[in-house]
Amino acid sequence: MADLMLAADEDTADLADQPLELQLERYRRELTGYCYRMLGSSFEAEDAVQETMIRAWRGYQGFEGRAALRSWLYRIATNVCLDSLNGRNNRARPMDLAGPSTVATASLAQLPEVAWISPVPDGRVVAESGDPAELAAQRDSVRLAFVSALQRLAPRQRAVLILREVLGWRANEVAELLGTTVASVNSALQRARSTLASHQSAATDPLRPLDREQTALLARYVAAFEGYDMDALAALLHEDATLSMPPYELWLRGHADIREWMLGPGSGCRGSRLVPTTANGTPAFGQYRPGPGGGYEPWALQVIEISAGRIVGLNSFLDTDTLFPLFGLPARLDA
Repeated sequence: MADLMLAADEDTADLADQPLELQLERYRRELTGYCYRMLGSSFEAEDAVQETMIRAWRGYQGFEGRAALRSWLYRIATNVCLDSLNGRNNRARPMDLAGPSTVATASLAQLPEVAWISPVPDGRVVAESGDPAELAAQRDSVRLAFVSALQRLAPRQRAVLILREVLGWRANEVAELLGTTVASVNSALQRARSTLASHQSAATDPLRPLDREQTALLARYVAAFEGYDMDALAALLHEDATLSMPPYELWLRGHADIREWMLGPGSGCRGSRLVPTTANGTPAFGQYRPGPGGGYEPWALQVIEISAGRIVGLNSFLDTDTLFPLFGLPARLDA
């Protein structure tokens, strides 16, 4: 990603003659990705970027090109995020809060939306085109597991790690942005790395649109889920695969428990239809369950985590009223 940063800085001079709105808009996607990693919420990230743009517009006369426009915008965005994070609890995934349930012990207790990490459409945070390796790195840095691990860091450590490790900024650039010293930045980065190493789960594969093996795995998953063949679906799962369903606190581990859940409490999903999309750099589906009046109604946004040819995570986000419009998914499907 450092190459992308350098290329964009070299293009800054080319933007000078453009209207300010266009100059600022050029950075919206990458700023949204930055704020999403900081805040763990797609909606809060968009609000933070909008506030960044407003502050930049109001303060532009005093800016006078004393620094690169990108650096200035990141300074504003960082301050917006740090203000937002001040005094509040971090967002999490169900597996961050408690151990797994079994089907027999599962409780449908819910937590409010502000408790959970929410998914984000790839189009809001990942470039549409570019070097395949760079795009893969961008997708990897917005994975649910990575964003979840970031939330365990103190806010300034989080900013340091994202700027240094994800965006490829130099230590002196981060120090200038945060108004601190290079020694302080390096110390914060070391502590952040240590915390991340102790909490981050195993790596999962980003979306690979041209990968035949991944495409075939997803096709088998869709066929098994829509046909409600839970034996076929369980065969696609890693033995320690997880199932979570925010806003419910519960989560399950193991293909046997997932199969039992789907044939028991989750059996209302029988007859569902899946519409493909992408979220957090990974494959995703809008799930529609049969409606009482015919057709299919939104039920969940499924974010699929894959590793080594097996599905290791089924994350079903049930807040379809806000997520389906965000992802451009239909309000319902006809029969």
